[in-house]
Amino acid sequence: MAKARSEDLFQLIKSLNSSEKRYFKLFASSNDTGNESKFVRLFDELEKQEVLDEDVILRNHPDFKPQQLSNLKAHLYKKILQSLRQFCSQSVIDIQIREMISHAQILYNRSLYQQCGKLLEKARKLSFKSDNQELIMEVLKWEKQLFSQAGGRNNEKRVNIILQQVREVNGRIYKVNSFSNLAVKLNSLYRRMGVVRKEEEFEMVRDLFVKSMPEYTENELSFSEKLNLYQLMVGYYFFIQDYENGYHYARKWVELFGNSRELISTRLDMYIRSLNSLMIAQYKLMKHSELVQTKSVLKAVRKYPAVLLNQNIRQKITKYTYVHEFNVIFMRGNFSRGVALFERIKSHLEYFISTIDDHSRIIFYFKVACLYFGNNDFSESLKWLNRIINTEDKELRRDIHCFSRIMALVAHYELDNSDIIDYYVRSTYQFLLKMNDLHNFQQLILSFLKKLTLNLSERELLREFILLKDNLLKLEQNKYEKRAFVYFDIISWLESRIQRKPVQEIIKSKSLKLIS
Repeated sequence: MAKARSEDLFQLIKSLNSSEKRYFKLFASSNDTGNESKFVRLFDELEKQEVLDEDVILRNHPDFKPQQLSNLKAHLYKKILQSLRQFCSQSVIDIQIREMISHAQILYNRSLYQQCGKLLEKARKLSFKSDNQELIMEVLKWEKQLFSQAGGRNNEKRVNIILQQVREVNGRIYKVNSFSNLAVKLNSLYRRMGVVRKEEEFEMVRDLFVKSMPEYTENELSFSEKLNLYQLMVGYYFFIQDYENGYHYARKWVELFGNSRELISTRLDMYIRSLNSLMIAQYKLMKHSELVQTKSVLKAVRKYPAVLLNQNIRQKITKYTYVHEFNVIFMRGNFSRGVALFERIKSHLEYFISTIDDHSRIIFYFKVACLYFGNNDFSESLKWLNRIINTEDKELRRDIHCFSRIMALVAHYELDNSDIIDYYVRSTYQFLLKMNDLHNFQQLILSFLKKLTLNLSERELLREFILLKDNLLKLEQNKYEKRAFVYFDIISWLESRIQRKPVQEIIKSKSLKLIS
C-alpha cells in the first residue's frame, strides 16, 4: 500500500471513538481466522502509535512479512469501514434504507419477487419518513423494475401511484439540487472575497442569486427542500451583509428542526450548522441573551447518543463553541476575561487548529488576534495576525488578509515600532492594491499611520486622532465602507486614544447600550 494509503488507514483508526473501537474488536472476533487475528494485531499496533511508523510494526511482529503488509492494511481498512457501517446502522436511518435496498436487489436477482416487494415497501415507508428524496427515488426505481417482472391485483393502480410519486420526487430533487448548487457557488465566492465590497460585487452576487433560483411556493416544500432553501437564504444574506434577513431565515432553519425533531438525528450536521448560523446573526445584531440561549442548545448536542457524534460532528461542535464563546466576550467587551479563558485552554488548541479547514483557521486566528488587541496585549495580537499574513493562500478570505495587515500596523504603532511603520505602510499599500481592496477606509488609515512617523506634538497627535475619527464616522454610513468596522473596531480604538482610556473600557460601555 502506498504511503498515502497507509496514512489514510492511520487517520481512520485515530478518528474512532472508544465505542467504535470496542465494536470493531467484537466485529473482528466474530470471524476470527489466522488473517483476521493478524489484522486485529495490526489495528492494535497502529492504535497505540502517536506517529505512524511501519518499521516498528515489522519489528514487533516478525510474522508480518513486508511484502504482505500492503494487503493486510488494505484488508484492515475495509474491515473497519464495514464495522462502522454496521455500528451506525441501528441509529442512522439512511444506512438502514440503503441496506434494505441492497438486500432487495439480492432477492430480485434470485427471482424472489414477493420477498423483494415486501422489503421495498418497508424501505419506501422509511425513506418517506426520513424525507431523503434521493433514497425515495432509488426505492421507486426498484419498485418500477419489480412491477415489470411480477404482476398482481391492482397492479395498474399501483403503477400509476408510483409514476405520480416519481414525478413529484423528481421535482423535489430538482429544487433541492438548485438550492444546494447555488449555495455552493455563493459559498465558494464568499470564501475567496468575503462580504461584498462595492456596488459591482453586490450586483454580481444578486444577479447570480436571482437567475439561479427556481420557482417555488414555500409552504408546499418538503422538509429537505426547506432545509436547503433556508441554508441558501442565510448564506446569501450574510454575503451581502443583510443580517436582519439572515437572522429571519436562520430562525426558520432552526425552527424547521424544532417542528420535526425526529429528523435531527438524520441531519445532525445540518442541525448544528443551523444553530451556528443563528448565533452568527444574533452576534451581528447584538442579541446577547438570545445568543447565550442558542449556545446552550448547541452544547446540549454533546449529550446525544455517542453513535451520532462522529468525528465531523464533534469537531464542528468544538469549533462553533470556541467561536461563539469569543463572540459573547466581544459583545460585552470583556477582553481580559476572554484572554484569561483562552490562556487556560491554549495548550490544547494547536491540535484543534490542525484539524479544522483553512477557512475556519483564518477566522479563528483573527478572532484570537482581536481578543488580545482588545486586552491591550498588542505583541500577542501581532503573533496571531502574522499567522494570517504568512499564510500562503492569499486568495482565501482576501478581506481578512487585508484587515489583518491594517490591524497589524496599528499594533506596531501601539508597540512604538516607529522605525518599521513607514516600511509596513508601503508594503500594506501595495498588498491592498494587488488585492483590489484599497477603499476609502484603508486609505484614511494608511495616511493617518504615515503621519504618525513624524514628530508630532501631543496637541497635533490628538488633532489627528479626532480628525480620523470624524472621517471614519462619515464612512460608517456608507453600506459598503461600513463592512470594515465589522472586522476591526478602529473607532473605539481612536476613542480610547482620545479619552486616554483602555479600548476594553470604551467597547464595554458601548456594548451595554447596544446588547439586548
